[in-house]
Amino acid sequence: MKVLVIGGTRFFGIPMVEELLRMGHDVTIATRGLSADGFGGRVRRIILDRTNAGSMKEALRGRCFDVVIDKIAYCSNDIRSVMDAADFGQYICMSTTAVYNPKHMDTKESDFDGTAGELIWCDRPDFPYDVVKRQAEYALWQAYSGRNWIAVRYPVVLGKDDYTKRLLFYVEHAIRGVPMYIDNPDCQMGFIRSDEAGKFLAFLAGKNFRGAVNGCSEGTVSIREILDYVEKKTGRKAILEAGGDPAPYNGEVEYSINTAGAEALGFRFSRLHDWIYDLLDAYIGSVSENL
Repeated sequence: MKVLVIGGTRFFGIPMVEELLRMGHDVTIATRGLSADGFGGRVRRIILDRTNAGSMKEALRGRCFDVVIDKIAYCSNDIRSVMDAADFGQYICMSTTAVYNPKHMDTKESDFDGTAGELIWCDRPDFPYDVVKRQAEYALWQAYSGRNWIAVRYPVVLGKDDYTKRLLFYVEHAIRGVPMYIDNPDCQMGFIRSDEAGKFLAFLAGKNFRGAVNGCSEGTVSIREILDYVEKKTGRKAILEAGGDPAPYNGEVEYSINTAGAEALGFRFSRLHDWIYDLLDAYIGSVSENL
């Protein structure tokens, strides 16, 4: 199939493109062209500005794709620009579990009703992240209900190549003895591994499914468990203080993500506890080397 990937040159976009290529798809990546990618001659390339509707129309005029995978659609206007500009059979949008208000244990796709809220045509800076992502889904559910689309909802994505360094924050602060403020140390939370986040998006290309689907590793973990592991491995003591540096996952509630929908399609995610400690070991090693 001919697959257009909007975004996809860093973090879990890289294993996504690699998986699409492994599956034999004809892949075109659309980016601003500001940074190099490692795909060489295995992909085609389009230069465009994802936030500019005119740029989208100009770059995609006359092109037809079986599948569009959009990793960087944040708001309703982003959805509208690709729907108006691209000729495609299936649209796969990178959504988020932040659309659930709030998340909770065993969060299911039906816990967010994209047909119920007010659709506001907005840009990324207009509202906080969770609000603009809901608006992106409102656009899909309400303005483009007749199109063939999938909204993929992930929690926080983790991996050695995580440019956000949010999990690394906890490891660095614990090892270096820097005080941090954590408002939810005992909340159980879900995560997804970066390579699986990419592979699941590729897996969905061409699937006979329409609507929203969750993706998440099996199981949950708390920040307390993460810090306990770091302390035992390093002999250092994490310092938790009200005046410490605010932690990245502050404000998260206790939750888990139900992935029965993904499993029904034939995809099974790995167990969180089978890989997160290896990731923590890698972070511990990198921080310890620079002490």
